[in-house]
Amino acid sequence: MDAKTFDAKSLLDTLFDKSILFRTGVDGLYGRSGVFEEVIERFERLVTRIGAPDKATRIHFPPGMSRATLEGSGYMKSFPQLAGCVHSFMGGEREHAQLLGMMAAGEDWTELQQATNVVLTPAACYPLYPTVAARGPVPDDGVLFELSSYCFRHEPSKDPARMQLFRMREFVRIGTAEQVCAFRESWLERGKAMIESLDLPCEVDLANDPFFGRGGKMMANNQRDEGLKFELLIPVTSIEKPTACLSFNYHRDHFGQTWGLKFADGSLCHSACVGFGLERVALALFRHHGPDVEAWPASVRETLWSN
Repeated sequence: MDAKTFDAKSLLDTLFDKSILFRTGVDGLYGRSGVFEEVIERFERLVTRIGAPDKATRIHFPPGMSRATLEGSGYMKSFPQLAGCVHSFMGGEREHAQLLGMMAAGEDWTELQQATNVVLTPAACYPLYPTVAARGPVPDDGVLFELSSYCFRHEPSKDPARMQLFRMREFVRIGTAEQVCAFRESWLERGKAMIESLDLPCEVDLANDPFFGRGGKMMANNQRDEGLKFELLIPVTSIEKPTACLSFNYHRDHFGQTWGLKFADGSLCHSACVGFGLERVALALFRHHGPDVEAWPASVRETLWSN
């Protein structure tokens, strides 16, 4: 694919044509081939090797989390446009008959569903903070976790790098401001070196989250001005607007305040995280090295398939 002409549609069509991804009828929701999954598995092993010296505690969270936790986190204040809540049918036989009749008539039957106590996990780290807070005071040297989860964000798009359901791998450091900032600086270096070892063009730049509304614009500007978020960008579906494949975030004491994360002396904890968009990295590899993994550069295959 010519680097000057590629775009989101041509990349997505190529992945469909080569049976690397599969259509489901919903934008941003795709089936994955065994080859695509193997690339992600190999990349995750690379992340594990690079992060192993830190000896993080590993936790796998499910793609759903408590609605009360999401509400308590403040996520709905900042990103209501991305959130998803699980709804289920809770009626009896009469309501079931009504539902079937509405479906047969082509009517909107979802009004007969009610919200459950489960929401779709928006980021792998969101269930972590109340979990850590419930254990009591954080040790003086802080804590470090390695997380994995399927995540959901409601932003349907034909850009394959903007999936609605995707996997996120994260390292989260909770401790003093100095501890968590040193952690983030370390991963800024390691993350860039890791992506460069895969022969992928990349750059690290200041960024901001997609905060909602007019107030969100001010929050986004403050986030950039204070250097709280950096992203590692790779051209995936656009050269002009490269895709954020890794993110490096300093939360200050936001989650400390929100969940009461404190040291034994009562002072609030700070936190930082580094996140890896697994599907996005896989897409970048297919975009730059082609759909045939056997034909990828020997150095890239060696890095990913070395063990």
